[in-house]
Amino acid sequence: MPVIVCLERADVKTKPTSQSVGEFHAAVEDNQKRADCKKVAALMRKATGHTANMWGTGMVGYGSYDYKYASGQEGSWFLCGFLPRAQFLTIYIMPGFKKFDALMLKLGKHKTGKSCPYIKRLAEIDLDVLDELIGESVEYMRRKYK
Repeated sequence: MPVIVCLERADVKTKPTSQSVGEFHAAVEDNQKRADCKKVAALMRKATGHTANMWGTGMVGYGSYDYKYASGQEGSWFLCGFLPRAQFLTIYIMPGFKKFDALMLKLGKHKTGKSCPYIKRLAEIDLDVLDELIGESVEYMRRKYK
């Protein structure tokens, strides 16, 4: 099983909550970031066929899969998601980037973590490439975690 590398998995307490996604979006103070969140939400909804759930207090996740590590630790996590931070919009690409190197080269201006592109503004990236990246990562996760 792959290690989910963008988040510390010792934090298994991060689970779906009943917090309103709409209220969360409305509370994003920066107008441009709020608009960008809505665009990313639409891409993720299209890729997964699921509506959003809040995971913890700040992550918006779509769909879910169950994992189990060799250590015996198991849980559920979202197929894809995002987190609007002060400086960047963090996009969670759960399988990481190794399978998507060509897409990452075409994405546009971004920084990366181990499995998360950090995007300052969607205007600085190619939305079609982001759409393809999200779609391919969701397909991969669905095949891997049937």
